[in-house]
Amino acid sequence: MYLDNAATSYPKPDCVYDGMLNYMKNIGASPGRGAYSNALESSRIVYNCRKAISEFFNFNKIENIIFTSNITASLNILLKSTIKDNWHIITSSMEHNSVLRPLSSIATYKNIEVDIIQCSPNGLLSIEEFKSKIKTNTKVVVMSHASNVIGSIQPLEKIGKICKEKGIYFIIDSAQTAGAIPLDFNKLNCSALAFTGHKGLLGPQGIGGFMICDELNNEALPFIEGGTGSESENIFQPTFLPDKFESGTLNTPGIVGLYQGINFIKNIGLDYIVENESHLFKVFLEKLLNLDFINIYGYDKNISYVPTVSIGLKNMNSSMLSYILDNEFKIATRSGLHCAPLAHKTIGSFPSGTVRFSLGFFNTLEDIEYTINSLYTIWKRK
Repeated sequence: MYLDNAATSYPKPDCVYDGMLNYMKNIGASPGRGAYSNALESSRIVYNCRKAISEFFNFNKIENIIFTSNITASLNILLKSTIKDNWHIITSSMEHNSVLRPLSSIATYKNIEVDIIQCSPNGLLSIEEFKSKIKTNTKVVVMSHASNVIGSIQPLEKIGKICKEKGIYFIIDSAQTAGAIPLDFNKLNCSALAFTGHKGLLGPQGIGGFMICDELNNEALPFIEGGTGSESENIFQPTFLPDKFESGTLNTPGIVGLYQGINFIKNIGLDYIVENESHLFKVFLEKLLNLDFINIYGYDKNISYVPTVSIGLKNMNSSMLSYILDNEFKIATRSGLHCAPLAHKTIGSFPSGTVRFSLGFFNTLEDIEYTINSLYTIWKRK
């Protein structure tokens, strides 16, 4: 039983597997690298995926959609290609290391200041505290939309509005929300939105990307340089998008899988997926709350969550609990610090970490019942 969808959604829709296999067996060529039929078909596939992404996130500049290997690569490109000396950057204590580590690295070789705003124990940022941290040289705000540890959703529309009013670039990590809740680039008032294919978008590992506005793009330098299939007579990287950021052969099989995943969501209906996952999550939380030997980290009934929850079992190490769930009950969870050490300090689970359960579209009520019974069995025999 798979309950680790916050790391990677599984299983994938059949159309994802079928589409990738068809591409590998029957098309196979590199997009933008030839004028023969298979290469042109590959280019059409890549374009169609960009178009699907633009519609999915309500982003109207298809050429400003960049493909990368994952959201970590996207965030590294966005931060390291744009941040300059004497800039002040704001982030939060709930961030993944894909934000914290690049910022820490940049601070070692550039003269920048990074403010990490302490969130509440349920993972939320105070808007008033955020406002108080803004300085005259604040140039970038980068934040995750929802916590990968406890699932709490940040008020990013409000933060984005403030950033827009003050001329601050706003970068969003949508790893836990893309495909889990509706996202609108314009309503979020962001400058860039990084996404990954292998979580809520139901695609495979190894494909991700970002959308970037023209203003932030004008600040950015190329991050990886090389062959683009365009301006091949020039030894300097093209400055136009998407080629500015897309050097080397794209992961076209991954793009096919992402395209099929987005099409599946579109055909099923994102609202239906959200409703289904929300119902499962509500049932799961209600049953967890009835287990007095379980500690649920960061939960507040007045907060909105993606379907992710972290727990601790009294007098049992989180790694041991996760191991028993897998080894004896065949339930896959994620234990530890989830690449988010400051988040665990914020919710009070550092350094031991938690056991994280994250639901997906293909989970069922029977999965929930079995998991609750398994936790009770483990507790009773202690």
